[in-house]
Amino acid sequence: MRLQRTTDQAGWDTGIVHLGLGAFARAHLALYTEDAGQHDWGILGVSLQRPDQRDRLAPQDCLYHALERQPEGNRPRLVTCLTGVLVAPEDPEAVLATMSAPGTRIVTLTVTEKGYCHDPATGRLNWAHPTIAHDLAHPTAPIGAIGFMVEAQRRRQAAGLPPFTVLCCDNLPANGHVVSGLVREFAARLSPDLAAWIAAEGAFPCAMVDRIVPATTEADIAEVKALTGFADAAPVVHEPFRQWVIENRFVGGARPHWEIGGAQFVDQVEPFEHIKLRLLNGAHSALAYLGYLGGHETIADTMQDSAYAGFVDRLWRDEIVPVVPPPPGTDLLVYVAALRDRFSNPAIRHRTWQIAMDGSQKLPQRLLGTIRERLAQNLPLPCLALAVAGWIVYTGGVDEQGSAIDVRDPLAEKLRSVQTSAADDSARVRAVIGITEVFGDDLPRDSRFVEAVIAAYATLKAKGARAAVAM
Repeated sequence: MRLQRTTDQAGWDTGIVHLGLGAFARAHLALYTEDAGQHDWGILGVSLQRPDQRDRLAPQDCLYHALERQPEGNRPRLVTCLTGVLVAPEDPEAVLATMSAPGTRIVTLTVTEKGYCHDPATGRLNWAHPTIAHDLAHPTAPIGAIGFMVEAQRRRQAAGLPPFTVLCCDNLPANGHVVSGLVREFAARLSPDLAAWIAAEGAFPCAMVDRIVPATTEADIAEVKALTGFADAAPVVHEPFRQWVIENRFVGGARPHWEIGGAQFVDQVEPFEHIKLRLLNGAHSALAYLGYLGGHETIADTMQDSAYAGFVDRLWRDEIVPVVPPPPGTDLLVYVAALRDRFSNPAIRHRTWQIAMDGSQKLPQRLLGTIRERLAQNLPLPCLALAVAGWIVYTGGVDEQGSAIDVRDPLAEKLRSVQTSAADDSARVRAVIGITEVFGDDLPRDSRFVEAVIAAYATLKAKGARAAVAM
């Protein structure tokens, strides 16, 4: 039976435009919005690149199921709050018209770190990025998230409308501040008056999101059909846990009552964001690279291996927790114990290869901040150095069996090139650490860091990942 919207499901109006409608947004933002139950806050999804998501969702009236996976059994839920899906390259004008419509009051984003076209080490726009260069030359026909937001805000200013609130749902430290800076930086090149208006009238609340959402498989699609009786081409799969901490700052105070679903509105997001980026995302990336090299397909599989479970426990206990201040009322050891259970959930098949994508954009936030703080206190970092070395081996493009790795990263070609041209392993590590877009200017000059990664890399090459994490 095909999914089709019934009369009682047809009452959502677009109040939110979401750029980058992937699985995470549909398993997180959409469910909080569904729980709020305010039908003037429906979500129009925008794909900035491919039509795949639209092609799966449109024939089923943008309905889909969210499948909660837990060891005790799996529970599907029908999601109704999507009002449509637009594909930006096909019709950028339709996207801009909706973003600049009076009913649109919030623009949310999950475009991944690389979608902001910035330098993660500095937080500034990369003006040489092809997307930024295009949008600067053709501001009324943008192709990137920053360009779409600036042009839509320009139209709102011209029409006498207030700006929309921009709510980033990506894993960037101080994400609201970062995106605000990028938008104003781009706008200032086009119109200082527009940039000043956005700064004075707009809102870019910081937010921290948390939920493990693996990529949907054909087996997931078959399971949803068996559980519901509906042929759903676009289900999402997620763990039971979810968290959303949001700075309570919106244009005109306009927002859905996301707190009904458990969202936390706070004055300061940074402490919550800090522990999540360092403890969850940092450990996820470490396990992804080292687990993949050790032959493990998923995080849960990796955690079943005692060598890796012991490694991540040491990483948390000895290297990350000591330099991460907890939010008020949070016990970091309890938080870590919960993470261990979440990572070990056998019902969540979160592939190491999926988490390993775009490491050049993720490492500065997830691992390098902790490394800098430990270096500032002259503390050792064996587990962190091993995680960085694992990333370097992974981006070299060849696994421990000599098979090619499908490396997905904006800097994939550069990472492979500098390693291929290096004379030896030490030079290879130094060449990668010398990429300032990732490591900044400071870490390549810190001999403690460089030598620790060289030693970890040598252990990985000589003994393999599993033996390295067991040491």
